[in-house]
Amino acid sequence: MADPTTVRTDARRHHDPQIRGFASDNYAGTHPEILAALALANGGHQIAYGEDEYTEHLQRVMHSHFGPTAEAFPVFNGTGANVVSLQAMTDRWGAVICAESAHINVDEGGAPERVGGLKLLTVPTPDGKLTPELIDRQAYGWDDEHRAMPQVVSITQNTELGTVYTPGEIRAICDHAHGLGMKVHLDGARIANAAASLDVPMRTFTNTVGVDVLSFGGTKNGAIFGEAVVVLNSDAVRAMKHLRKLSMQLASKMRFVSVQLEALLAGDLWLRNARHANAMAQRLAEGVRAVDGVEILHPVQANAVFARLPREVSERLQKRFRFYFWDEAAGDVRWMCAFDTTEDDVDAFLLALKEEMAR
Repeated sequence: MADPTTVRTDARRHHDPQIRGFASDNYAGTHPEILAALALANGGHQIAYGEDEYTEHLQRVMHSHFGPTAEAFPVFNGTGANVVSLQAMTDRWGAVICAESAHINVDEGGAPERVGGLKLLTVPTPDGKLTPELIDRQAYGWDDEHRAMPQVVSITQNTELGTVYTPGEIRAICDHAHGLGMKVHLDGARIANAAASLDVPMRTFTNTVGVDVLSFGGTKNGAIFGEAVVVLNSDAVRAMKHLRKLSMQLASKMRFVSVQLEALLAGDLWLRNARHANAMAQRLAEGVRAVDGVEILHPVQANAVFARLPREVSERLQKRFRFYFWDEAAGDVRWMCAFDTTEDDVDAFLLALKEEMAR
């Protein structure tokens, strides 16, 4: 009988690995150190559904970043992390206050509302960031049975507009929300980029300043798939294990999610990847500022550059490099850098931008 562990593959490469774009950090592949970690975790049998050695060790790794009471619940993706987090933090009649531009409101297909059964109370923001004053626009009506009850404030670090909250800004939000009897959730899909931008440990703007629950992102920072709900305040949640299963986010072979997060967090890979992506965005922004007729819309504080330029130029440029319109009506675009974006990639894009602007 053939050895079932014998390596053979009939798969073929179907893409050119030299081609990169600026559409999303999700377009990037997997960091080689994470691929090596997956191979390390393979072979033999491990208990399913999170009772494996890798998921157990991940808890200790998370403690090193977020304190000894932090508890991580690995999930498949960021939408799942957000939905499970917010379900665990709210009652059936509860609502979540968030920025109008928040990923949970704009880019999750209604999952928090349709799957999680939540009401999102949105607030327009100029830079993607909430403040206590902006929160107060929706923080009312707790005794009004005709209105969904505000129970959670959800912020994104860094925001969908590429801006970064300071620890002081998040502390002010947490103090204000807690003073009103609400909890605070942080969508950390790009939390590593925020920490790299601020040059502080992740705990400095999460558990240290009062965040109750964190959606920790790995995919945008070099993982294949896999995020985690990190409970920082156990009093803020209920039935996490049950909600994770109910929301179809319980991985049977969880070791392959956990080992990716361990590979990122046990050393400095998470920070190296984020610093590189941020540096490439800065290089891109510096080059864009030298191009007449192109306007950078928001401070470039992480790995995103938002710009406004003639629509016809963007459409021609998209035929050479992949990227997305952010605001179709205004012609605003978003350019994202990833852990594998190179200086040559940025310089080639800038050259193409200059050529198309000159046509």
